[in-house]
Amino acid sequence: MLSPPKTIVRREGGIYALERALQRRGFTLVAGADEAGRGACAGPLVAAAVVLPTGKRGEIDGLTDSKLLTAAARERIYAEVVKRALAYSVVVIPPTEVDARGLHVCNLAAMRRALASLAVRPEYVLTDGFAVDGLGVPGLAVWKGDQVAACVAAASVLAKVTRDRIMVELDAEFPAYGFADHKGYVTAEHNAALAQHGPCVEHRYSYANVAAASGRDGSPPRARRPVSAESDRPSVVSSGGTGAVLAGAEAMAQVAAGWSTVGVASEQQPRPPTWVGEDGQMKGGQR
Repeated sequence: MLSPPKTIVRREGGIYALERALQRRGFTLVAGADEAGRGACAGPLVAAAVVLPTGKRGEIDGLTDSKLLTAAARERIYAEVVKRALAYSVVVIPPTEVDARGLHVCNLAAMRRALASLAVRPEYVLTDGFAVDGLGVPGLAVWKGDQVAACVAAASVLAKVTRDRIMVELDAEFPAYGFADHKGYVTAEHNAALAQHGPCVEHRYSYANVAAASGRDGSPPRARRPVSAESDRPSVVSSGGTGAVLAGAEAMAQVAAGWSTVGVASEQQPRPPTWVGEDGQMKGGQR
């Protein structure tokens, strides 16, 4: 039996080399997925998926891992990704879901939802670090994928910018914590604010530092969380494709305030908000 020919990834192709190699093998629509907010102890977990077009239109100047970019560069690249992408989607999961389901389970479910919500069906999927099953198409988990695969890097930028905008909006609602500065990640200033004020409904009570600050670190996350209608916001999806336009900061403000669908492709109807809890595959323990 003859073995299939090897796929050659050309080093000179840079961040686009892996996608170009897959496209040479016949996988024209390659999607990338990534998340933002795994390490934060407050605010939502956000995942995004992107399919970039082939050729020069899919090449975005300066595209790389969102963590390696300045805030201004991320905003510029965000606008370019939304403008050029064949399809993109963003999933927002509130801290209540992270506490109830577990971080890793929510992370995989969010990427699965983002990929499933794309306006076009990908033929191959690249994910950053973690393999995502149940997609119905071949895929590959790539170590540091947001630095070596353009579609994953694009997804990382969409996720990061979306989440940062939400955290700025939450800072106006909860000014004592400095969310606009540290974006909910664990810093000395954030821990000092937690010690002084205790956690708010946007904190993740399953995280050790938040549980300790709540004064009831021996009880389940749901028991520790303050009772508030705002703490039960559902996770949602925004999606778009060619010609899609997001309303920018105003749209993200609406997400922070009401967790509604904010991105719509032209000549398409909005997708309804998507509850991650409806995904049967996210049930079970962490891996």
